[in-house]
Amino acid sequence: MSAGSRLENANPVIFQRSGERLLTAADEDEDVHDPIDDREIFDILLHLIRSINDPEHPLSLEELNVVEQMRVKVNDADSTVGIEFTPTIPHCSMATLIGLSIKVKLLRSLPDRFKIDVHITPGTHASEEAVNKQLADKERVAAALENASLLEVVNQCLTTRSI
Repeated sequence: MSAGSRLENANPVIFQRSGERLLTAADEDEDVHDPIDDREIFDILLHLIRSINDPEHPLSLEELNVVEQMRVKVNDADSTVGIEFTPTIPHCSMATLIGLSIKVKLLRSLPDRFKIDVHITPGTHASEEAVNKQLADKERVAAALENASLLEVVNQCLTTRSI
């Protein structure tokens, strides 16, 4: 966010982070088949979507309730991951950037076998259809990631902040 720019949502509601997942010995045993599940996508060591930063505020998407574990759907057998995210305001101009950041984080973190679907929670954004269309279009996503300036902003969103 550049100095002198006006915030779209100057006073966002901040939510408490969910607790850390307790790992069992079986979770850490590399010889035990451990399918990827919703919670794992949500918070593997705080390095997947719960730690993505909001592009406008010094807060994570989890703290702004933009992403919630209940909106993460994983089918390990079919190799699919679906994420719904909820912008903090219905006319958020950062919605596409937030969705792109989530998608990039998952593309970089999950095995290639997974098909990733990132979209806005139905009914929560004025341009929901247009944003979802952009996020679902592989060519648009690839072109966006070839843009050095946009990639830099996405990488800033993905940089882990101390929590």
